[in-house]
Amino acid sequence: MSAENTDFDQVYQGRSPLGDTVPWDIKAPQPALVALENAGGFRGEVLDVGCGLGENAVFLALRGHRVTGVDGSPTALREARARAAAKGLEITFEVADATRLEGFEDRFDTVLDSALYHCLTEEQRRSYIAALVRVTRPGARLHLLCFSEAVPESFPGPFRIGERNLRETVGRGWRITSLVPALYTISLTLEELRDAARTIQPGETGDLTALDELEQDEQGRIRAPAWQLAAERA
Repeated sequence: MSAENTDFDQVYQGRSPLGDTVPWDIKAPQPALVALENAGGFRGEVLDVGCGLGENAVFLALRGHRVTGVDGSPTALREARARAAAKGLEITFEVADATRLEGFEDRFDTVLDSALYHCLTEEQRRSYIAALVRVTRPGARLHLLCFSEAVPESFPGPFRIGERNLRETVGRGWRITSLVPALYTISLTLEELRDAARTIQPGETGDLTALDELEQDEQGRIRAPAWQLAAERA
């Protein structure tokens, strides 16, 4: 289930090697996002790009923000709409290709990317960053959270992203104002993560003991090393 070949709609349908488990669905907003919103990081029209099952968008809407969520998975968006409706919220969720974002030009003041960037190839990242410029207004903010190169090789999943990549690729059209180490919470415990590594990449897991060094939250869920980037549209 590497970033290159993952069919995310099948993951949301429960048809991946992990069955019904969606590792990034913690049934709550990302803790890093909560802290960011508390600090006043969001304003105006907000785009949650790669919104998945909508927990971050729901949180932002509950805080009074006008949010549009986009994702490439129709299955994920059906669930996102249901979760929003259960909270009495009207959030716009639309299927869209993040590398193009057609039909959203000059619309948003803040963009949230919670773990999309690290799922894209470098060619896709460049198209994606250019698309974000097209759909935002001058002075717009970008908040991006992605796995860093500190994630162990035996950790199954997306690409690891280095600081240089972020500065060079995101820096095309965006002025980076902050780039700091952070943590990204997934739904798996350490034992579940080991099992996932064995299931997804049998015979290629490397040293699973490296996973023991990962931080865990009070519920035992893994907190993976990440970058938290903030930028303004040039």
